[in-house]
Amino acid sequence: MNPLTTSLATPWGDFPLARFPEDPRDQFRAWDAADEYLLRHLDEQGTDLTGAVTVLGDRWGALTVALAARGAAPVQITDSFLGQRATRANLARNGLAPDAAQLLTTRDEPPKRIDVLVVRVPKSLALLEDQLHRLAPALHRDTVVVGTGMVSEIHTSTLRLFEQLVGPTRTSLAVRKSRLVFAAPDPSPARPSDPWPLRYALPDGIGPMAGRTVTNHGGVFCADRLDIGTRLFLAHLPERQGPLDVVDLGCGNGVVGTAVALANPDATVTFADESFSAVASAEATYRENVGPAGAARFLVGDCLAELPDASVDLVLTNPPFHSHRATTDSTARRMFSDARRALRPGGELWVVGNRHLGYHVRLRRLFGDCEVVASNPKFVVLRATAGPARVRRSRAGAR
Repeated sequence: MNPLTTSLATPWGDFPLARFPEDPRDQFRAWDAADEYLLRHLDEQGTDLTGAVTVLGDRWGALTVALAARGAAPVQITDSFLGQRATRANLARNGLAPDAAQLLTTRDEPPKRIDVLVVRVPKSLALLEDQLHRLAPALHRDTVVVGTGMVSEIHTSTLRLFEQLVGPTRTSLAVRKSRLVFAAPDPSPARPSDPWPLRYALPDGIGPMAGRTVTNHGGVFCADRLDIGTRLFLAHLPERQGPLDVVDLGCGNGVVGTAVALANPDATVTFADESFSAVASAEATYRENVGPAGAARFLVGDCLAELPDASVDLVLTNPPFHSHRATTDSTARRMFSDARRALRPGGELWVVGNRHLGYHVRLRRLFGDCEVVASNPKFVVLRATAGPARVRRSRAGAR
């Protein structure tokens, strides 16, 4: 067995699982105690899985694979491209056909009927709120609704959402620091309206985006405000002009890439993120502020996998340093390596990040240079330049 693969033990058998992409430096499993608890509960309760089963927020496919192996034919709904890829790979790893589960994104039309709804509580309360709004019309009085998460992930506000949008809610005892959430659907509650997507105007003093409106779907980073790192970034963006190929990598709501497009109308901007909701937000932000005729691409994927080597002039990014509950620089490492591969000689990678993360060390190792463009007590904006005549490695080797 691949050393990155571990087996999830369930009442229906053991299932080898791995995250995507597989990285030997990433020692985190593709499942945890919350997944085990929920699957064990379904088995102990004899839950009927022959109807329409929907799995919301399954992180790496653990729940979907186990339910598919049980014969449930689940519909998985996820906001993560990487999570969806992991699910496909884990289905194959366990000898299950690709159509053993239907894989949908958070932007797809939701199922019309749900008999069993399994919810892996997401980190983002906004994403949970938006998805429960979208799924509530498919629930009926006999729908079994079970959520799961680690104790640290389930808060009073989480339970309040289930109560408001599904029906009367209670929780289980904690087992191995995980907990279950049970909600009894009320088909005719007085539900509040869905606040997502959310739109708000940006403040002054942040370059071309000052006073302009951004659009944010539920679950997008800092969906209800401009974070201070991005605020610093917007005030110190590169001032290059002309027909440049620019990438807003990990674009979120697209505010950075849209600012570049406004400042340099000749630029072609690619908005890239692994979140389906983020790319949808970026497209809405860009179209409202630049117009329908603007030259832009919108890519949901694994970093810059779809872009050829030496094909872009400028990459801008604010890398995440959390993967669910874990703090890790694995995503930033892959972003930097992909940017180095995709940049033309002389092209530049601009990064904003917390000072304590020490991104300058990795950038100097990868690019051979790194300079500070701007900083404040908490954040720093860095620039690294792709030099000529450098032997390029494959994406796997660069990681």
